[in-house]
Amino acid sequence: QVQLVESGGGLVQAGESLRLSCAASGIIFSISTMGWYRQAPGKQRELVATNTFRGDTNYADSVKGRFTISRDVARNTVFLQMNSLKPEDTAVYSCNARYGNGVYWGQGTQVTVSS
Repeated sequence: QVQLVESGGGLVQAGESLRLSCAASGIIFSISTMGWYRQAPGKQRELVATNTFRGDTNYADSVKGRFTISRDVARNTVFLQMNSLKPEDTAVYSCNARYGNGVYWGQGTQVTVSS
């Protein structure tokens, strides 16, 4: 059974930082593509960042230079370091894993950035 458990969300002021974590189980983490997505109220879910098992990364234009995705294979965990947060970054952030033919999602963690 695949499980993705996010943590690290919260309420911060504009300009501050947060680090999200996603602990994965039930998949071979080392060969999975991991990603972070977000959904703001009234908007569609959008890609934030992805990280392949080869180390390739991809970021949404809106977060380039501010967010960094990384993984710790020994801990089966993927991180999203978010710096210089803006109010428009407010959303529910969800972890995503692509492994084999499966696509898996975590339950999401709320990030709120006040101005």
